Amino acid sequence: MVTARGAGELHRMPSLKSHLIALVLRHWHRTAFTSPEGLHKWIAWARRRQDHRPPLSFSQRFDVSVREVAGSPVYEMRAKLARSRLHLLYLHGGAFIFEIGSYHWNLIAELTERLGAIVTVPVYPLAPERQFHDIFAMSLQVYRDLLDRTSPANIALVGDSAGGNMAVVMTMLAAEQGLPSPAAHVLISPGLDMSLVNPATSEAARADPWLAIPGGLEAIRLYAAGLERTDWRISPIYGDLTVLPKTLLLSGTRDILHPDNLVFAEKARAAGVDVELLVAQGMLHVWPLFPIREARPARDRIVAFLKEIEAAVPRKTQNLPFSRNASNAALM
Repeated sequence: MVTARGAGELHRMPSLKSHLIALVLRHWHRTAFTSPEGLHKWIAWARRRQDHRPPLSFSQRFDVSVREVAGSPVYEMRAKLARSRLHLLYLHGGAFIFEIGSYHWNLIAELTERLGAIVTVPVYPLAPERQFHDIFAMSLQVYRDLLDRTSPANIALVGDSAGGNMAVVMTMLAAEQGLPSPAAHVLISPGLDMSLVNPATSEAARADPWLAIPGGLEAIRLYAAGLERTDWRISPIYGDLTVLPKTLLLSGTRDILHPDNLVFAEKARAAGVDVELLVAQGMLHVWPLFPIREARPARDRIVAFLKEIEAAVPRKTQNLPFSRNASNAALM
């Protein structure tokens, strides 16, 4: 990794396994995004097979509990020998329409294990059955609940793809309601400008083996509840970036979302946000989730970044939950 100020790049040639995964994605999964009709076929297929539960083996490795918030499951994973004050809120990707899967759970398990942290995983409702307002009524309540348990200085939001979008929007919504921001964001191939109008996005689509613009726009239409794609609640790149915390943003160059991730990093830095941008040459969307060699340095940097966040927390604020007395009226 060659490091510059606030940025890094991974330069190794893509592995054979990453090429094979890209080939499978291009000839099978990409059909979900090449047309609105293809997306709806994939939604119907996924609804018959989806299962949000973590692997059964996790119960031997972690303390796993589940509760409900607004009718949706919320999992909590703790390392058997929990040693960290960090509390991660993991928001999974899936274009707002697909369920959490094994690749998400495997990354969550590694973060739980290596950090000794607590990880909360909301299984938020999905479009098209539910839309933006329902999804955030549930997920933002999970964040409020965390603030009742611990200091915001101990909380980091981690999200991949649509979950990265949700992490940024959640922090903006929280600020609008008088709630404090988390200590950090980790954004893995996030979708931050869902208008998809950047000319560089169309060019990037030619190299992307997985995502495509027609299906992406249809996914946003199903999710947005009539909001414009340039509304900051849908595309947080247009929101108040000054409320965002220290951010690690990971982006691969074979991803239609990559050009807007570069724009977001530049705009956020101009707004005073400490953004570390890690760019992986030749890597596809959410590559850190895949079982490939190139995921290892990305995962290592995520863990190191979160350890740095924990080390920076002043001791006197480590265990103080946020008092919402002053903001209760805004939340009622």
